[in-house]
Amino acid sequence: MSEASSPANRIAFQGEPGAYGHLACKAAFPDMEPMPCPAFEDAFAAVNEGRARLALIPIENSIAGRVADIHHLMPGSKLHIIGEHFQPVNHHLLALPGAAIGDIKIVKSHVHALGQCRVFLNQHGLKPVVAADTAGSAAEVAAKGDKSLAAIASELAGEIYGLQSLAANIEDAEHNTTRFLVMAREPKQPEPKTGPCVTTFIFRVRNVPAALYKAMGGFATNGVNMTKLESYQVGGTFAATQFYADVEGHPDDVSLRLALEELEFFSREVRILGVYPAHPYRFRARVAAD
Repeated sequence: MSEASSPANRIAFQGEPGAYGHLACKAAFPDMEPMPCPAFEDAFAAVNEGRARLALIPIENSIAGRVADIHHLMPGSKLHIIGEHFQPVNHHLLALPGAAIGDIKIVKSHVHALGQCRVFLNQHGLKPVVAADTAGSAAEVAAKGDKSLAAIASELAGEIYGLQSLAANIEDAEHNTTRFLVMAREPKQPEPKTGPCVTTFIFRVRNVPAALYKAMGGFATNGVNMTKLESYQVGGTFAATQFYADVEGHPDDVSLRLALEELEFFSREVRILGVYPAHPYRFRARVAAD
């Protein structure tokens, strides 16, 4: 088996060839072989079973918010977060060679991609139709041979399926960016004090009044910046809520160690999913926002 096809050199992503996950793999790990998987569970399984070394999984988008199901799937995947990658999303209107924008009547894509291009679609009177994913929509356009049909997908998808781009960068917001997590079978924590870190963890608070308020107090009093906190139901009951959080810092930092100790006192379960280097995009985006 050649190095290019070795499992140790593969990175799994969810979607068809040409999906934004594929594009992110090429940008973040240009020397690895992207491995398409039908579902997120398949990408996790590819790493767990040794068919790929890493998985690159989208967690949230700057416009559409969190990616559905990922928060439920990650804790059960048995994988560890070892990095993050921020991928700019530049949507293209892809059609058959020879088609003009005036020929297009229907545009197919993932619901998030369609939602991110509402202004363009409305301006041109195009009918959006929700499909499973962006790259699959591009493949369908190529297969059907209908000049009235187009897809919103990446430039890479256009190259793969032999389509032309009738319009580039049609997303409503210039800051359209998707954050991906790098997942592996074994944890790979950076050494403390070697650079900015992110710690991701899940927890469940005790069923007592003000439990969440008390659990979060340690992060405020110890000066730990929490960049993400989301809740979701678990176990099929409305009484059991699990929280997913990102904080800046390393668990060996005194401030974060003390905050996590206080969190554990008020929680039924605290589980760290990963400690990993903070991507430089975090700080560029913060400076731009300020």
